Amino acid sequence: MIRMWNHFLIPKSTLLKGSHWYQFSHIGLQLLVQKSTFGLKMDKIKYRLVYNRKKQLNKQGMALVQAEALLNQRKVYFKTNIYLKPEHWDKQTSQVCNHPQANDLNTMLFEFILHLQAIELSLWKRSIPVTLSLLKDAIRKNKPVNVTFPVFARVYVQESDRKRSTKENLLTTINVLQEFRPGLDFKDITYTLLRDFEVHLKEKGNSVNTIAKHLRQLRTLVNEAINQGYIPSDAYPFRKFKIKQEKGRKEFLTPDELRKLENLQVSDKRLRHVLDAFLFCCYTGLRYSDFCQLTPENIIRVNGKRWLYFKSVKTDVEIRLPLHLLFEGKALAVLERYDIVTDFAKIGPNSEANKHLAQLSALARIRKHITYHTARHTCATLLVHQGVPITTVQKLLGHTSVRTTEVYSEVLSNTIIRDLKAVKRKKKTPDFRRPVECG
Repeated sequence: MIRMWNHFLIPKSTLLKGSHWYQFSHIGLQLLVQKSTFGLKMDKIKYRLVYNRKKQLNKQGMALVQAEALLNQRKVYFKTNIYLKPEHWDKQTSQVCNHPQANDLNTMLFEFILHLQAIELSLWKRSIPVTLSLLKDAIRKNKPVNVTFPVFARVYVQESDRKRSTKENLLTTINVLQEFRPGLDFKDITYTLLRDFEVHLKEKGNSVNTIAKHLRQLRTLVNEAINQGYIPSDAYPFRKFKIKQEKGRKEFLTPDELRKLENLQVSDKRLRHVLDAFLFCCYTGLRYSDFCQLTPENIIRVNGKRWLYFKSVKTDVEIRLPLHLLFEGKALAVLERYDIVTDFAKIGPNSEANKHLAQLSALARIRKHITYHTARHTCATLLVHQGVPITTVQKLLGHTSVRTTEVYSEVLSNTIIRDLKAVKRKKKTPDFRRPVECG
């Protein structure tokens, strides 16, 4: 706890006045706050110290001193962690008495009350209606009094029970937001800020869907801030803000393009590693997050044949893949190039690996922007192309809904139609570059 005084006591009546607080300029703490300062009609919490509320002493003959907070006929109590014998407490003045460290203990108790008031003040500053629940939550979680939105968001993500991949996505958005507007306060989260943030992301070269992803992540954090009372519900910035979204294009490699990568000769060890990992994901449909979690325990033998068993990081769905049956066992051939599965799975950050993939696609003369997720799309599309039933592909990919898998069937159909139309147009268009023989 921060020490607010050095060696002197502030009278109890001074601290517990309900009309206003006082300013202690010598410590740089400005607490001269009247309700009219903010133009708000908020009820002030009343505080007092209470000894032995439960009328019961412990084995040492001592009882706890608590801080009582009263608001709208409701009370909550906070532990001060100070235990006293009955003879060391003055009921009339609510102070420690006849104790060798009476002055220090009284100072600590009143500092605790001041700390509660400081939390209340921070809520006032943000135009947040003060409640006992918010006060209790702030003390329980030991949150900083003057917490900013990014600090709140980061703490929430780290303490939440969300999946690792979800946490990483949320933290990425927090970092991007911090870069855009450092030290963002809760009251700054407005419709205008969302619009400016959207423009900022566009100027950074982000796609429409990437921007939509960041805004959805931000919306999740804003909703949590509202749930915890940091932002008033009537100030919800997404009420009128529409997140723009484009129909995503499932980029995948054709069999010919996949063969180009398979036949590519790469001398650089790092590029070779990235390429092998990508091909392995093409043959198995693994997400990047799942691939990075692979260990020798994930490779098991069933009737002498090797299977890949794992639980998806994103969906928590258990997936079982017969490696010897998928794409003629090509995944096994890649796996055998590495002595330890764990080392094979260590390919570094996704962004760095995707940069290397761009180099590899250029070397293979593939005119597509490919990422590690392209491997998953490639696997799904080629399985459908081979005639594998949609429901089987769904199980192999670990999709929770067959609708997700059906997209690949639609993609393939659209691709076939597009390509056939392109061939038809080429046949109809005369080639004026070729010489014409006249008889």
